[in-house]
Amino acid sequence: MLHILYFVHDLADPAVRRRVLMLQAGGALVTLAGFRRDDNALAAINGVEPIELGKTQDAQFAQRIAAVARSAAKLRSALRSVARPDLIIGRNLEMLALANRAKSVFGGDMPVVYECLDIHRLLLRDDVVGSALRSAERYFGSQAALLVTSSPAFIERYFRPRSGLHVPVMLLENKVLALEPAARAITLAARPPAAGKPWKIGWFGALRCRKSLALLDQFSRRMEGRFEIVLRGRPAYSEFEDFDRTVRDAPFMHFGGAYKNPEDLSAIYGEVQFSWAIDFFEEGLNSSWLLPNRLYEGGLYGTVPIAIKETETARFLASRRIGLTLDEADAEHLAALLGEMDTKRYLDAFEAVASQDRKQWMMDRADCQGLVQRLASLTRANEQIAEVQALPQLHRNRGGLQ
Repeated sequence: MLHILYFVHDLADPAVRRRVLMLQAGGALVTLAGFRRDDNALAAINGVEPIELGKTQDAQFAQRIAAVARSAAKLRSALRSVARPDLIIGRNLEMLALANRAKSVFGGDMPVVYECLDIHRLLLRDDVVGSALRSAERYFGSQAALLVTSSPAFIERYFRPRSGLHVPVMLLENKVLALEPAARAITLAARPPAAGKPWKIGWFGALRCRKSLALLDQFSRRMEGRFEIVLRGRPAYSEFEDFDRTVRDAPFMHFGGAYKNPEDLSAIYGEVQFSWAIDFFEEGLNSSWLLPNRLYEGGLYGTVPIAIKETETARFLASRRIGLTLDEADAEHLAALLGEMDTKRYLDAFEAVASQDRKQWMMDRADCQGLVQRLASLTRANEQIAEVQALPQLHRNRGGLQ
């Protein structure tokens, strides 16, 4: 069984839980190590007791770097009870640095994988800070056996032209984990609102975009109750002036709290007609290049996605002729896009989504096994390289015996 040591930036991140479940479903043994972010409750992961390396704060990059540096100095002690892994994964740049440190702690030549699912804005700066961080990424990533990322635009817009990394790349999209037969055999049904009831837009997942919150509030007020905004997930409170007060004061918006992924997806997406697949958090950069979790979740459960033009999400939808695309990020244009919504238009949009191949939205057990096999092949490649490198020494030893 492949033993993977997985370093993560936030042990409570639902996406971390999903990745661990994915690796376990593929047949791997996972040891999880990482940081607690603020006071977030740890996500329950089947049979995995995480190794906490410290506590970090959201939106405090310097503090996180200091915490990682302290952890690196104590890593040997933190990992003293961990069996030697076959492979190490670092989920983002800080964790890649720890993954390299762990490799030196254990010794040997186990491969390190760099998992990067967001391009931090500091990496994209053209000043000394950006240059220093890209240099650090090249340094820590130079010996990586594989780069795992989630959007083609990350490769085309950053890794290929700017990062300076020259490692094999694996595209691993943010698809829904669908391990149980019931999850793969969902019968989609259109759900127009009953007479007099509002249309519902769901914004689910990592709630970190102040601009989206303001836009959806303004739009729903403009529509005077014809549209309701449903929020679910984990708000990044550091990104909002006062998230709770804003939602409380919004007459047509409510926050339903966190949810479990994938267990609760059917229920929460089944309550809405549209999914907000827009993120202005790092507008023009990471948020324009990513393919968010909610895109795949909404597609799987038959909600009509809303994207904004000139983003990777909009290109994804256009290539499949599904969803709705917003031309400008303001309430007036959103009202023009959705204001005349009726049952016929909604049903046409729903049928376009429902007719798509379900496999493009989800990852089943066979896909998980394929992922683990791909990772296991890195260890075999390392073993073969070691054998080749050992041959000259073997020949020298034989020559000495003669």
